[in-house]
Amino acid sequence: MTLSSLLLYAGTLFLVASVPGPSITALVARVLSRGSRDVLPFVVAMWLGEAIWLSLAIGGLSVVASAFASVFVVIKWLGCAYLVYLAYRMWTSRHDDEVEQSLPNRASGIGMFLAGFAVTMGNPKIMLFYAALLPTLIDLGSVTTIGWFELLITMVITLATVDLGWVFFASKARRLLQSARAVRIANRAGAVAMAGAAAAIVSKS
Repeated sequence: MTLSSLLLYAGTLFLVASVPGPSITALVARVLSRGSRDVLPFVVAMWLGEAIWLSLAIGGLSVVASAFASVFVVIKWLGCAYLVYLAYRMWTSRHDDEVEQSLPNRASGIGMFLAGFAVTMGNPKIMLFYAALLPTLIDLGSVTTIGWFELLITMVITLATVDLGWVFFASKARRLLQSARAVRIANRAGAVAMAGAAAAIVSKS
C-alpha cells in the first residue's frame, strides 16, 4: 500500500467513524452511565468487528454476505436485544457509593465484548462503508497480505483515536454530574440513547 492510499483510507474512515452512529451512541451512553472503567471490552470488540468487515471487503464482501446473510441477521438482533437490556439496566440503576465503587465482574466484561461485537457487525453504516465506499478508495483486488496488514494497523490507529476520544469527552461530561439527581437524569438519557441505537440498527436493515 502506498502512503497516499493509507492516508486517504485513514482520513475517510476518521470522518465516517466520527459521525455518531449506533456504536458510538451506545459507547457514550455507557460511559455517561457507568464511567469508562468497563468499556474497554466493548471498544476492542468494535475494532475486531471492523477488522472482520475490512477482511470481508478485501476477500469479496458480496459473496460472503450472501452466503452468511442469515448469520448477520441473527448477530444484529442479538446485539439489539443486549442494547435494550443495557438501556433497561441504566434506566433502573441506583446512584450510591456502593454501586458506584463496585467493579465489573467477569461476566459483565464478556457481555460488553459481545455487545460491542454484535453492534458493530450489525451496524448498517459500517456495512455500507466497507461494501460501497471502500472499493472506491482502494483497489481491493490488488491488496496483498502485507497490504491487508497495513490497512488493519491504519484502521486500529484511526478508530482508537476516534473511539477513545469519545470516551474521554464522555468521561469529562460525567465528572460534571455531582448530584444523585443529575446522575439519574444522565442514566435515563443514556438509556434512551442506548435504546435509540438499537432502534437505529433495526430500522436501517
